[in-house]
Amino acid sequence: MTALREVAVVGAGAAGLHAVEALRRAGYDGRLTLIGAETEPPYDRPPLSKHLLGGQWQPDRLALRAPQALRELDLDLRLGVRAERLDRQGRAVQLADGHRVRCEAVILATGVRPRRLPGAEAPLAGAHVLRTLADALALRDELRPSVRLLVVGGGLLGAEAAATAVGLGAEVTWLVSTAAPLAAVLGTETAALLAGLHREHGVRIRQGVARAVTERHGRATGVRLADGSHVAADAVLMAIGSEPATEWLADSGVPLDDGVACDAYCAAGPGVWAAGDAASWPDPRTGRRRRLEQRTNATEQALHAARNLLAGPDSARQPYDPVPYLWTDQYGLRVQAYGSPGDADRFEVVDGSLTERRFAAACARDGLLRGAVGIACARALRGQLRAQLAAHGPWPPGAQ
Repeated sequence: MTALREVAVVGAGAAGLHAVEALRRAGYDGRLTLIGAETEPPYDRPPLSKHLLGGQWQPDRLALRAPQALRELDLDLRLGVRAERLDRQGRAVQLADGHRVRCEAVILATGVRPRRLPGAEAPLAGAHVLRTLADALALRDELRPSVRLLVVGGGLLGAEAAATAVGLGAEVTWLVSTAAPLAAVLGTETAALLAGLHREHGVRIRQGVARAVTERHGRATGVRLADGSHVAADAVLMAIGSEPATEWLADSGVPLDDGVACDAYCAAGPGVWAAGDAASWPDPRTGRRRRLEQRTNATEQALHAARNLLAGPDSARQPYDPVPYLWTDQYGLRVQAYGSPGDADRFEVVDGSLTERRFAAACARDGLLRGAVGIACARALRGQLRAQLAAHGPWPPGAQ
């Protein structure tokens, strides 16, 4: 193990927490600082758009660790303060409160920032994003029977929020820019199934491109579309994607390319590592850079970065080659996906059926398995299909 005595982890979300835990489990006993911009201790984000937004959970249920477990990590825990600059030469992180945290090595896990539409770049009543606990609570306060909610964005976050809101009695319009929302993530067949579920539950799906949030007397009134039309609403949720929160690294010398540009081992330079939503790395399969905004990746990549950090320069570091995994809960169904189902052009059900809304399917392209997706068929997905993906195997199995 390397002889480091001062390590800092910037970002106190899931990736940051798992990084500090991995360092301690591996025997690192030096000073360990965890820095987070939010005032809350590390909490889980996936329930924000579901259990918390729907009111089934209260904020305390989101905590990733009990206070005692955090104390046992013996952290210098800095919450509610942003990192402003990484001084690589001086081996320190400059904080917004004026303090400097010395560190011989640093793991960058600052996550992402939600994009906003023109007209709502600054805080505007009735215009919402959904990234933090505070965001979710603010939107929850708006959701009541008959309120008109406009969800802008055809990704998983928008889909989950729409499903939750309509379940609370809101009149929901889901504005998407493509004819098949979620197809790029889950594949055409699964996306069509979910779109049908949304319509069955009363969500209005409208295709169009949002240009700006409109307002009157300091409150959002809807969204203006590219074709000049206007969609009126009492509240607007902007779920239009995100960008890596890396602006504070601009003059640090850390390479940035759609996030912190790491090598195959999660390193972004001597003493600098990255993990989670803000980290990009070369995919061993394609050679192209990839960045995953997925909860499972935050955990796995943080563990990997921590292990490689401690391995030292003379040890054999392990390249990061995950099998991406995501899930989404909508209308009482859990959809699970491995790999990249949206990159496939062949969809083959191997268990169950789409009509039953219980299936596992292989998603292939050019004779290779690219992804797997299913509902209520976890065993089939985790078994043969995941193993085939991990092996970069052909489809069908045994094909040459």
